[in-house]
Amino acid sequence: MRGRSSPAQATPPQPAEFMDAFLHSLLVVFDALPYIAQGALVTIVMVAGALSLGFVLGLPLAVAQVYGPRPVRMIAGLYVWFFRGVPVLLLLFLFYFGLFNIIGLDLGMIGSSCTVLGLASAAYQSQIFRGSIQSIPAGQLKAGRALGMTDMQCLRSVILPQALRISIPAWSNEYSILLKDSAMCFALGTPEIMARTHFVASRTYEYLPLYIAAGCIYFLITLAGITLLRRLERRVHIPGYATTDTAAGMQAGL
Repeated sequence: MRGRSSPAQATPPQPAEFMDAFLHSLLVVFDALPYIAQGALVTIVMVAGALSLGFVLGLPLAVAQVYGPRPVRMIAGLYVWFFRGVPVLLLLFLFYFGLFNIIGLDLGMIGSSCTVLGLASAAYQSQIFRGSIQSIPAGQLKAGRALGMTDMQCLRSVILPQALRISIPAWSNEYSILLKDSAMCFALGTPEIMARTHFVASRTYEYLPLYIAAGCIYFLITLAGITLLRRLERRVHIPGYATTDTAAGMQAGL
């Protein structure tokens, strides 16, 4: 009885085929880099705008939570509770497709993304600044009053300059988190790194190398920003000021 012939086994890929595929992937990545780099510029602009908006809103929120009357503290706390409790992606949809349409505000995809990221970042930055303000010894405010300064003068000239200095390390962490959150703006069609990378990948089918390249770009932007913030921290550092009590106060605020 004649035996059945065994099915033909697939020939394993040869090293030359691997090399050809690797070189093709590299060419696709290099060809796409200028296009993706334009998205990197959009990402940097969005993150810078969102950080600035978060700072402008977050610092007054922190002051309100520490020194404000009870109704003001409740309103500030409600703002922080909402924006810390709702996912960023959902916030983008709620504002871009909901609130902005209702009130007739057309900021475009980049402007809307930057605004929503900034509003959300303000809630987190307020807690960073609140912790740094509360880490300042209460006696300094009393000393300022004894010198005839008003609470606002003491806050502006004594408390905040110290609080802002010691909040830089935590603020640099907010920068890196916000940079990664910006990738979610891809869902709105914002032409940032992820949107452009996905556009190229969906047409070349080189998903893995292109997404690796995008990850490297995010890493480089994160590294550059954190390096600059560390230099700023060393430049404005008050020698001998950072103590264990200060670090504990920062952690309590967060």
